Amino acid sequence: MPLAMVEAGLNVSVISLHGGLHVRKRLSDLGLPPGMMVRVVQRDPKGPIILAVKESRLAIGRGMAHKIMVEPC
Repeated sequence: MPLAMVEAGLNVSVISLHGGLHVRKRLSDLGLPPGMMVRVVQRDPKGPIILAVKESRLAIGRGMAHKIMVEPC
């Protein structure tokens, strides 16, 4: 399922990144390579999705979140 559909408070594992080479590289550089476990901290109907990645917080726009495929942990 896309990251944009995950409810706040859930832990998920990144399984794949969709999009072109630039998008995949950008997401990997942000710390979201396939296999990474993340927690959705905040998911408001309007605005970005806030993720906990390792010991950092990361804001991802909804368009980008639809390109990140995840599975529940």
